[in-house]
Amino acid sequence: MTLAFPNPSRSFDETRNAVRFMGHDGMFQIRFFVEASALTKSDAARREVGALKAKCLSAFDALRTSIYDVARETYSHGRRDSYTLTAADFR
Repeated sequence: MTLAFPNPSRSFDETRNAVRFMGHDGMFQIRFFVEASALTKSDAARREVGALKAKCLSAFDALRTSIYDVARETYSHGRRDSYTLTAADFR
């Protein structure tokens, strides 16, 4: 099976300071997190929780295709039920 993203929903996880989204490999659900530092460049934005959430969700939406591509690539190297994508994964 291949990793698919049939549900476009995403949310900001304040505990992890990351955007959470789900992928599916057949009947298996895979959790992904993209760290805020991978989505924002401004240190000031990272300090303001409300602004950070909005900026991260907006950046995620703008970069959704490339985020899904990175998620698929990461998943192909070792299948687990949860992944955290960092800025280094997007270089």
